[in-house]
Amino acid sequence: MAVTAQMVKELREKTGAGMMDCKKALTETNGDMEAAIDFLREKGMASAAKKADRIAAEGSTYILTEGNEAVILEVNSETDFVAKNEGFQVLVKELASHLLNNKPASVEEALEQTMENGATVAEHINAAISKIGEKLTLRRFEVKTKTEADAFGAYLHMGGRIGVLTVLEGTTDEEAAKDVSMHIAALRPLYVSRDQVTSDEIERERKVLTEQALNEGKPEKIVEKMVEGRINKFYEEICVNDQSFVKNPDVKVGKFVESKGGKIASFVRYEVGEGIEKRQDNFAEEVMSQVKKD
Repeated sequence: MAVTAQMVKELREKTGAGMMDCKKALTETNGDMEAAIDFLREKGMASAAKKADRIAAEGSTYILTEGNEAVILEVNSETDFVAKNEGFQVLVKELASHLLNNKPASVEEALEQTMENGATVAEHINAAISKIGEKLTLRRFEVKTKTEADAFGAYLHMGGRIGVLTVLEGTTDEEAAKDVSMHIAALRPLYVSRDQVTSDEIERERKVLTEQALNEGKPEKIVEKMVEGRINKFYEEICVNDQSFVKNPDVKVGKFVESKGGKIASFVRYEVGEGIEKRQDNFAEEVMSQVKKD
């Protein structure tokens, strides 16, 4: 039976094993999905296979900087308790080091790469799953580079619950860069500057604001002026350069960085579990579990 890309994808989702391992397992078992899962379990991936359908929405972000290179990543676990486990924290640091040294283009590519211990990244994560006892996933990462004339701002909030990596161009003031990252962690901007916001996004916001103003009973002749004022407020909400600096609200963040001789080149903000749909526990099962405990 021919092994398709969809079959490989399905097996990966069920087991967390690497792409080539999944392809080999399906080839060896003539496309039998259950047999392929057993094949991978026999190769030491049993824990990963059993836990593959669980939702990992806890975990930690982490930032590693080395000279003019830095990486920010998010690794997920099922519970916050495991995220504080020493074994989990070691895994996160090992993954950060590998990502920074090898710079894969994607998570998929990273999982196929070989680590210093001879295992692929996927195998290394699966080994940690077997030891720790929860589903663990490398969710995302981004590698940043700078020059000697620039500065990284690395900030982890609440032990890694939120991670922000900022690059300032034209200044080597790392303290200022970290202050900007702290600001970004708190205020959640989406962009550096207004020119990064798409015209479609602005037009959509302008349409909504116009309808709001008209529904408030405002005369049409002053609605346009009102909407432009509210568009400026919208920019302040989503563009870090336009936001009032948390450490000095009288100054905009962009002006603060300019006072240090630089500008914000880019930033990455990760918050653990954002965008992951967390499974809702069954209420009846929850009640029964409490009854059994009592």
